[in-house]
Amino acid sequence: MNDKRLSASRSTRALSLLNFSLADVRDGLGPFLGIYLVALGWAPAEIGFVMTVAGFASLLATTPAGMLADATHFKRLLVICCALLVATVNLVLLFWPQTWFIAFSQIVTGIAAAAIGPAILSLTLGLVGQIGLAHQLGQNQAYNHGGNATAAILAALIGYFYGVEAVFYLMAFMAALTIFLVLKINPADIDYEEARGLDKTTHQSVSIKQVFQDHPMLLIVGLTLLLFHLGNAAMLPLLGQRVATNELMNPAVYTAGTVVIAQATMIPMALLAAWYSHKNGYWLLFLVALLVLPIRGVMAATIPGLWSVVPVQILDGIGAGLLGVATPGIVAQILRGTGRVNMGLGAVMTIQGVGAALSASFAGIVASWFSYEAAFLALAGVAGIAVVVWLLCFDRGVSSSPLKVSV
Repeated sequence: MNDKRLSASRSTRALSLLNFSLADVRDGLGPFLGIYLVALGWAPAEIGFVMTVAGFASLLATTPAGMLADATHFKRLLVICCALLVATVNLVLLFWPQTWFIAFSQIVTGIAAAAIGPAILSLTLGLVGQIGLAHQLGQNQAYNHGGNATAAILAALIGYFYGVEAVFYLMAFMAALTIFLVLKINPADIDYEEARGLDKTTHQSVSIKQVFQDHPMLLIVGLTLLLFHLGNAAMLPLLGQRVATNELMNPAVYTAGTVVIAQATMIPMALLAAWYSHKNGYWLLFLVALLVLPIRGVMAATIPGLWSVVPVQILDGIGAGLLGVATPGIVAQILRGTGRVNMGLGAVMTIQGVGAALSASFAGIVASWFSYEAAFLALAGVAGIAVVVWLLCFDRGVSSSPLKVSV
């Protein structure tokens, strides 16, 4: 028994560290791709097209990726394949920057990113079950945000001293570390029925149609997150654009600062969310995260100068830190016993992705017609609608303590 507990402890520790290394793998090259393509002579419209293609590929892949995470026992292999694909296509891109291959590489990166989220939730549920889910989700998110901050700092330093090409090798190293950590998870410690939220009395998963018919709260979560990301996704880029337009300071340095502030805030918020939700569920965490966004938008619109970034990005860290734990947690809770938990998370990610994809266009139109300040207020207004939807439509009883819920 002691050997089994020790093995399980090692596996959960490896899972936490895995979330750290995945931070640099999940999103591929991120903003560094744009810098690299500018150096190759690409126009902004061409760069935007490639990134849009990647976004749509990820959007279309999230629900099928969740179904795959539910169905397969090769969950570790799924993460390994994603890491290998991202590292391989982007390294080939470095040596062979053909236009069609750049687009192909970002499609592959988008699909891999879509698969990683449900795969990690599946591994987490399989290792710790519903009882330990809230705590481990907090650990996962804290390590992930720490990985994001570390990767951003390392990439900035390496890019400064050795050029943007060195970032490609950093990502390949993090992919290799990811594979090493995945292999440190003992497959014998994974409960494959628990990993998909299966009812162990029937051992049968429900149909996809039943998931949406019998669990309407899942769609409410998706709609709420669509509105949240419609109001949230464009806010940080808009801050950077305002700085660049007004020539207040170097926009690259400004953007890096915003990332560090937000990520540093997300780490304690993720741990706090894990502690709270284990005892009280996820409903209030969602509400607080939703309330933070309209406040953030109003502050961005009304606080002049560079210093607005500090409170605005602290609020971003609070909202994202809470939702990073609450979103997979509440989906697992709603769909407990269905055998479709990871598909459900994929569906929610698809719905919220629509909001994120539309956010930049919505904010850009308002900023062009009126002003940046009006765009921030418009984004805050959308966030306010998300609060109303959550308060009026979501059944708070569905989000009671994980130990008390039966679906």
